[in-house]
Amino acid sequence: MFQSAAPVSPSAPAPGGDGHRYPVTDAVRAALAISQRGCDELLPADDWTAKLARSEASGVPLRIKLGLDPTAPDIHLGHTVVLNKMRQLQDLGHTVIFLIGDFTSMIGDPSGRNTTRPPLTPEQIKANAETYYKQASLVLDPAKTEIRYNSEWCDALGARGMIQLASRYTVARMMERNDFHERFKAGTSISVHEFLYPLMQGYDSVALRSDLELGGTDQKFNLLMGRHLQQEYGQEPQCVLTMPLLEGLDGVEKMSKSKGNYVGISEAPNDMFGKIMSISDTLMWRWFELLSFRSMDEIGRLKAECEAGRNPRDAKVMLAQEIVTRFHSARAADEALADFTNRAKGGIPDDIPELSLAGAPLGIGALLKQAGLVPSSSEAMRMIEQGGVKIDGATVSDKGLKVEAGTFVVQVGKRKFARVTLA
Repeated sequence: MFQSAAPVSPSAPAPGGDGHRYPVTDAVRAALAISQRGCDELLPADDWTAKLARSEASGVPLRIKLGLDPTAPDIHLGHTVVLNKMRQLQDLGHTVIFLIGDFTSMIGDPSGRNTTRPPLTPEQIKANAETYYKQASLVLDPAKTEIRYNSEWCDALGARGMIQLASRYTVARMMERNDFHERFKAGTSISVHEFLYPLMQGYDSVALRSDLELGGTDQKFNLLMGRHLQQEYGQEPQCVLTMPLLEGLDGVEKMSKSKGNYVGISEAPNDMFGKIMSISDTLMWRWFELLSFRSMDEIGRLKAECEAGRNPRDAKVMLAQEIVTRFHSARAADEALADFTNRAKGGIPDDIPELSLAGAPLGIGALLKQAGLVPSSSEAMRMIEQGGVKIDGATVSDKGLKVEAGTFVVQVGKRKFARVTLA
């Protein structure tokens, strides 16, 4: 279970902000290298180095914040890029704060959007947040993680506090934000409440006395708002670390459920393993850097071995097994590898679903759809055109095929199987 911390005073000074210069030791340099691994920007890097040095000298851990609005119930590997960084910093001994934006979710984050984002209901937020707890704990150490809700301090602001907070930032500065600027130029409506989102996210950093806030590259404006507001409230400003958006299975678009190029962290081990094995050899090294907990030295040696002639498949298997082990178990990873190897040899998995269908003779498109192997008849036709449909190991090329009664194994693509009895 995640730990909950006692409320803090938003106006309290940042701990240790005494202006003293502390030595930059080898341990500090190592921590800085871990911080910068795979990141897009660390702002300002000198300030973060100073914070790390002060923490080492004083023994006081730094406060590292990640805010997530529970806008969807499930997390995929793209979401874990930032969570992985949090875990690396957590392992260095710093305090990790996993902030659930239950208040800001009711506003709706306009980041990167050209339209107003619909706010969530309290019921949606609660349901999504419950899944977030469970899935985030597969990456973070739950015993060493503070779980907070920004409604703790945002609700308490009231109308007077909200007006005072809004007075600490200008409309001109707010309009420098790309999505607001582009929408204004295009004549697209911007609701006044959308200006509150970056203000409230920034105020979270004040309330939590954050030393470092993490987020995706699309969150840079909001993260810098936290720095500004901390200065406004007399605190030592936080540093900002942005992580890149992970490319999905296609190696082009960012990982997204809507694009179908994702690996969900709650997917079955065999499916997760198979998807990871399907990525390109080039994309594999990007995933190693952003998703693996192996050291960069180890990854560098592995890459050099592959460039010298080692089969890149060996490295990809290592990546797939590491990720499946993290979200399932070492045994599940071994079984997934065995299943993948069996399929690669043309074998049939042991645990395929079995079902009975009526209506023989049945058209191949209807059969695939009723068996749950394709979402639609048009997708069935597309898979047949690509040579991706087999019955008892024989490739189906006739889109008008009528399948007679009997029991047979149907395969779609590399990973979908069903043993069908047709009567």
